[in-house]
Amino acid sequence: MLLDVLQGADAGTFIIFLDTANFSGRSLLKSYINTALKREDVVHVLEFEVSEEELRDGLDSQCGRRMHFHGGFADPLGWMKRSSFNVHQFISQDLSTLLTQTQQSRSAVLVIDSLSWLLRHLDPVVVCQRLQELKRGGAVKTIIGLLHSDLHQTSVVESVCHLASTVISLAPWTKGPWALAKTTKRTKSGKVLQEEELFSVQEDLTITVHSKVSHAVPTQAEPDSEADPTANLTFNLHLSEMEREAKEKVALPFVFSHEKKSALLNPGQGAGRILYEPDENDDFDQEDPDEDLDV
Repeated sequence: MLLDVLQGADAGTFIIFLDTANFSGRSLLKSYINTALKREDVVHVLEFEVSEEELRDGLDSQCGRRMHFHGGFADPLGWMKRSSFNVHQFISQDLSTLLTQTQQSRSAVLVIDSLSWLLRHLDPVVVCQRLQELKRGGAVKTIIGLLHSDLHQTSVVESVCHLASTVISLAPWTKGPWALAKTTKRTKSGKVLQEEELFSVQEDLTITVHSKVSHAVPTQAEPDSEADPTANLTFNLHLSEMEREAKEKVALPFVFSHEKKSALLNPGQGAGRILYEPDENDDFDQEDPDEDLDV
């Protein structure tokens, strides 16, 4: 999937390379720039972290006329008025004007190196709003951004990545000389695809995918159906024959014997009785025996 993303040319794509201090994603970013130039796309680069010379190093020199740098490296905050572009000019209207002044008839690929610099000096909400405006504006075909995830809070990183159609998380591979790329791609239908691959970047900025990473899920052993669950109890659940006979001879409470039942049902002489004779003041209604109650 990594090679498909790098070689894709879908309009409206927003790709984020998510790296850390343990592994830099700039080589992969430059590889995408080189691929876009060979695809005859017009590429605009907002440079904040490294100079134009460093970004041009290794790129196809024959495609230089389709590549435009908007320097913010020398004066990224615009304090000395030495840069052609600064952080505070990251506005959709200004960017659209900047791109249409230099590009050909087709939409451009906008490369931001890096989004972390913008997030450190602008409100993250403002950055997300302006990225969304660029996606919908039409002047930009594809947005590519490098984001250092270990410089920001998790909520900020997740908010920016939520706008992206593809997020490529990069990390070093401890078991070899390669790197690990976890690609999360959201299709237009809403389906989310994920894949982890081991890759390396060659000197000519081409990407070589060596293998896919599969995570083995440990399976739990099925319980033995023949095992006795009462085998290791500290008490005995079974009765011997003598214990069962003794249990059956015990008279249960609230169970009357035949003799007790006869004594209760056929009281003998001298048994007490309650007699009630209603007087003339009693007003007893057979249909409503509770008439005298205030209910």
